[in-house]
Amino acid sequence: MRCGMPLDVTKANIACQLMTRWIAAFASIAALFSAPLSAQSYPSKPVRVIVPYPPGGGVDVVARVVGRKLSDSLTQPVVVENRGGAAGVLGADIVAKAPPDGYTIGLMTSTLLMTPALQKMPYDTAKDFAPIILFATVSNILVVHPSLPVKSLEDLMRLARARPGELTHATSGSGSVPHLMMELLRTMVPRFDIVHVPYKGNAQAIVDLLGGHITMHISSMLSATPYVKTGQLRAIAVTSGKRSRAAPQVPTFAESGAPGYDVSSLWGFLAPGPTPPEIINRLYGDIGKVLRYPDVNEQLAGLGADISGASPQEYAVLIKAELAKWPRVVAAAKIKPE
Repeated sequence: MRCGMPLDVTKANIACQLMTRWIAAFASIAALFSAPLSAQSYPSKPVRVIVPYPPGGGVDVVARVVGRKLSDSLTQPVVVENRGGAAGVLGADIVAKAPPDGYTIGLMTSTLLMTPALQKMPYDTAKDFAPIILFATVSNILVVHPSLPVKSLEDLMRLARARPGELTHATSGSGSVPHLMMELLRTMVPRFDIVHVPYKGNAQAIVDLLGGHITMHISSMLSATPYVKTGQLRAIAVTSGKRSRAAPQVPTFAESGAPGYDVSSLWGFLAPGPTPPEIINRLYGDIGKVLRYPDVNEQLAGLGADISGASPQEYAVLIKAELAKWPRVVAAAKIKPE
């Protein structure tokens, strides 16, 4: 609104100026409150959870369990969408490039934080994701064929030194999580001379280990535990810094000759980088409540997962540390992706 300003100001001009000031003040107040009001109205439509892996795996199971509980808390449907491919990069890219409005989030694992050490990403892992909550940490377990004369990691180290280049370790592929975990161990343990045998996936690696064609394998708890219970495989150590509640009798790498070794898969929810803090905090609170449900706790235990619940800030610190760690391991081992 434009008001004339003659030397002899009229009542109309005064009223016009007052109206202009009132409109400006109202616009400022509206701008001040628009963001909180938007956050308060969230969510007003279904929320999509991207799982960057095919259906049926542990991450998919967790996403669907959480999704059902979260839909009650948000009073909106939570839809789990599997977008597997490119070692999780495809699904992660969908989350990174989604509108930052809280309606597309992802359940990611440590693969997201390891892969940038091996190849160029279509996103900036450090900047294009906003941590919501570290849902759980998941141990992996080192298993051997029972014919191998070892019962501990120390035994395995001694045998590898006595028979350099003879022992083999299977992985689900060059640059895979088990491969990087074993290479980290090799950087910490002198003269741990073993041969890497990459497979196209974890299932085939387990089959050959059961057949005695391979010496050892770092596996997920879900895949290995049934065979450990039947005596077809022998558990040696878990990769996490503390013992797993899924196998409390199995010592950690750190307890067994590799002090300081601590690698757990971080399962956390992430949103697109610019997502407003008020939406992040809403999701953090609601997903955190899901952690306290007994049935969720039980299902996580079956997957070898330990509940975390770390805040967005705490999760961000872990992400930064992981992104710094794995390039050093890849460089030391001279790993090239397949």
